[in-house]
Amino acid sequence: MNADFNQKNVAVGTFNETSVDEDVLVLTFKNDENTSQSVTKEIDSSFIQFHFGVKGTTNFVFNNGRYVLNIHEENSLLLYNPQRELPINLMVEPNSWIVSILISIKKFHGLFSQEADYISFLNDENKDKKYYKDGAISPSMAIVLNQLINYSLNNSIKNIYFKGKAYELLSLYFNRSEDADIEQCPFLVDETNVIKIRKAKDIVVSRMAEPPSLQELADEIGLNIKKLKEGFKQIYGDSVFSFLFDYKMEVARKLLETGENNVNEVGLKVGYSTSSHFIAAFKKKYGTTPKKYVMSLN
Repeated sequence: MNADFNQKNVAVGTFNETSVDEDVLVLTFKNDENTSQSVTKEIDSSFIQFHFGVKGTTNFVFNNGRYVLNIHEENSLLLYNPQRELPINLMVEPNSWIVSILISIKKFHGLFSQEADYISFLNDENKDKKYYKDGAISPSMAIVLNQLINYSLNNSIKNIYFKGKAYELLSLYFNRSEDADIEQCPFLVDETNVIKIRKAKDIVVSRMAEPPSLQELADEIGLNIKKLKEGFKQIYGDSVFSFLFDYKMEVARKLLETGENNVNEVGLKVGYSTSSHFIAAFKKKYGTTPKKYVMSLN
């Protein structure tokens, strides 16, 4: 796949760049136009790059367009190459949003305890090796990403707000259960099982108002419950129904923001038969009621 930045229908955009700490940058870019936009930034080899596809598709372009990595909606890309500079060169497709976090390897090391040996590029033997990883964005991460890209609070608190959200995002990215070793788990070696787990996610999302039981879900995708639970936790970092709860709350938040539905209607759309149950769930997730959340937008 090649990318030609000289095409007339490709505009040049600029990141919204926020320095939140020493050697930590948050970059956001919203392309709400009908043409592709290219955004670039020079970055030295001491930085780890995290790119999160919030909406649409963004392409990371290497070597003047000779090689391209796609970052699709709800997916992330981690890049680190201590042996050569890796300038950011993104082609952001129409109606696509991207959030990037840049952090120096020195700063990154300081964030983690010595017990975090499951993060392979923190190991001494790997510190001089390049590293690449793509993965899915969990609903919890999606909430933080949307808060970053749709920031609308007072500019005087932007840096401290972004700092908190950047570190929250990194903690969610590297979160894993004590008994799950994602790098070595033989379950994920089987691509067929990965496809089944992703199908399970699509099923619960598409039927969020009336989701199947775990047994029904396991039967539908052709896995036993144990493998379904283990695989879902490994791929999405959460149990099936915790994932679904976060997803429903994110959908509810977006529906409330449009102003097209009242609280009762939003609750019904995401699967709550009574408004009191929906209000309680929303407050559990966001610390405020749906009504107060809508009022805060105004």
